[in-house]
Amino acid sequence: MVEHTRTLDFKIAFAIGLGTMIAAGIFSLSGSAVYRIGSSAVVAFVIAALVAAITAASYSEFASIYSENGGGYLFCSRTFEGRDRLTAAVGVSLFLGYTGTTAFYLATMDEWFFQFVLPASFRVLPHGSVAIVAAVLLGALNARGTEESGLFQLLITSAKVGVLFVFIAGAIAFVGPGRATQQFAGSFQAEPVGIVSVAALAFITFFGFSAIAASAGEIIEPRKTVPKAIAASIVTVTVLYVLVIVGMVNAPVPREVLAQGETAMGTVAASFLGPAGQYLIVAGAIFSMVSASNASILAASGIGSLMGTQGHAPRRFARIHRVYRTPFWSVTTATATIVGLVTVFLTLFSEEGILPVHVLGLEPLTGFATFNLLVPLAVVNATLIYSRRKFPDIERGFRVPLVPVLPVIGILANLALISRLPGVGVVAGLLLTLVLVVAYLVWGGAPHIEELAEEVVPRARATARGGTPASAGGAEETTESDEAFRILVSVARPQRAVPYVRLAEMLGRGSDRKTLVQVLNVTHIPDQTPNEVVRETAQKRTARIEELLAEVDCEADYTVEGHVCRDVAFDILQTARNDGADRILMGFPEEHQAIAETVEYNAPCDVFFTSNVDAVEDLSTINVGSGGGPHHTALLPLVNRLGQAGAEIHVISVDPRAGGVEESVDETVAALTDVESLQVHNLQAATVADGLVSTAVGNGGLLLIGATRNRRLRRWVFGSTPDRTIDLARAADVPVLVYASSSGVSGRIEDYLYPIYRYLHRHLAERRSFRSADRSSETAD
Repeated sequence: MVEHTRTLDFKIAFAIGLGTMIAAGIFSLSGSAVYRIGSSAVVAFVIAALVAAITAASYSEFASIYSENGGGYLFCSRTFEGRDRLTAAVGVSLFLGYTGTTAFYLATMDEWFFQFVLPASFRVLPHGSVAIVAAVLLGALNARGTEESGLFQLLITSAKVGVLFVFIAGAIAFVGPGRATQQFAGSFQAEPVGIVSVAALAFITFFGFSAIAASAGEIIEPRKTVPKAIAASIVTVTVLYVLVIVGMVNAPVPREVLAQGETAMGTVAASFLGPAGQYLIVAGAIFSMVSASNASILAASGIGSLMGTQGHAPRRFARIHRVYRTPFWSVTTATATIVGLVTVFLTLFSEEGILPVHVLGLEPLTGFATFNLLVPLAVVNATLIYSRRKFPDIERGFRVPLVPVLPVIGILANLALISRLPGVGVVAGLLLTLVLVVAYLVWGGAPHIEELAEEVVPRARATARGGTPASAGGAEETTESDEAFRILVSVARPQRAVPYVRLAEMLGRGSDRKTLVQVLNVTHIPDQTPNEVVRETAQKRTARIEELLAEVDCEADYTVEGHVCRDVAFDILQTARNDGADRILMGFPEEHQAIAETVEYNAPCDVFFTSNVDAVEDLSTINVGSGGGPHHTALLPLVNRLGQAGAEIHVISVDPRAGGVEESVDETVAALTDVESLQVHNLQAATVADGLVSTAVGNGGLLLIGATRNRRLRRWVFGSTPDRTIDLARAADVPVLVYASSSGVSGRIEDYLYPIYRYLHRHLAERRSFRSADRSSETAD
């Protein structure tokens, strides 16, 4: 099964929280906070820490119950089951909160780059350029794997904590401990409104605790580790922030320097550490913002993945990349959102923006992110009160004291902080959240993954040569299955099970591993029909498949299972992902081609579509076109292995009279090495499809073609050779096997571009032919 593996221990979970908290907040807000309220900034940061701690306690209790990715969204969805609108709104707000926080971190880092790092010649770049590049790189890092990003988090967090200690020690040593204490004590200002306003802005610096809970699905022993990591990170960060404020108050710089805001700390460091100290703090600041952004992307992608699973976001968000084992689509969407926020708030509409409307910037971006964090936190506190009443007997590894009093205080404190946030950022956050929630309501959501499909006949296993079926699932059997070359065979009609399995056995010969054929029968559930209505039909179909397979000798081990599902293509794809299929084999539907196309475009592995499977008698003869294009090239290694195993290979090169370009046979033949029997057929025919089918009729055996996925573009412009071939093969009773290789991003781009290349190549060839004919005519004259 393709699933997450828990790889993050306490030190990395602690580093996630610490790294998210020690970030742009302390480096960008400390200067402006001391400028506005002096030493009272300590009070503001402590207030923000206390408000965060109340909700952190609620998060800890929930994380001790639900040890999965998703954070506050997960807690609400588990507690308020059936209230999709509420949980979808919480998920949207948290997703925007995490991505907005990351955008704020990277935008602040961008300002540090422009102030201290980039040479003058590069400062003509639009503000936000560095942030956008960093967002893309961090997105790629998280898409490749959480273990790599977790180790990265640990290393970079350790580095920036060390930098903060250098800053604190340098400031106190410069003026002396006694004078530092005296200066700090004399700089307090009694400004309640200012303190609350700074606390509202500073709250974003303490939200790292939620990143720990949101990544609980990646953490080892989360019920114990998550509460400990949350508590340890909040206490550690609060102490560090207090000491940093002490250092800022004692800085030997004019008060106006502190008004620089997000870059003031770098100038302050130079005043008592010199140029080298400034470079060190700049490096530490950049490290801090990068690591905090990394942790926030990890948390946002976890929420997006869970929303996809539960139908509150496109189901692609829930897909786990087969190689990297991460929610690839969710990470990609989070990265794109971050890039969009940086572009809007910094590149376009900030004071340094390229457009004349300067209404946004870092402070409004802080308001945007904090608003989308505080609202869900208030909901989580309310959810804890409701959870205690609804599930009084549920096991809780950690319990918040003074419920409901403490959660109510947390709700009121969150709302109070919202009232002091920058209005422009709050309005932007509210509007975008409402737009996405309305979009969800119009869309209506998607069914929960578990609601779409039901396994009505558990997987049963049979050994080769008609062995006795047995229930699958033993430890030894599971290990053996994981190591096998797994071919998922989707069978709609039981009578086709035998030829499908024999075809799968043939395909398995192209692998060095032992083949396991996984036979799947999916019975469609019509709309408005309860599952139990079709359950008996599915059971009868599966039983018939088992009977038919038991009557024949099968070379490969196989399993048989029966599902009922409202979306057949979804069930095939989900089964392939969950079980780690290496290939999918299914029929090319005569009526419901949308099923085949959905599987072809979204499969996590290579797909084979077969037509006229009942006509398959001779699997020792393989007909293959000379082809061209990415999918034909990907087909050749299989053809080569089958030829090496003894199959007779016929390569067919067709010169189409009705338009098109004759493909060169040389590349195909060159890829077939050590084949015992290889024949090449060069012929003319009306179309490529006509030539392939007519030759296959004469040779007998199976016709293999690579699907170029031309149907992605308009068929009436480029046509589709696989579709035409299948139509002709049905009439001629020729068994066809269409191969579509799985593609990454680059492969999909190639899918789109190759038909264009073929189209242009054909017309250029025709023009060259005409010119050559004209020159010949002129010479003759």
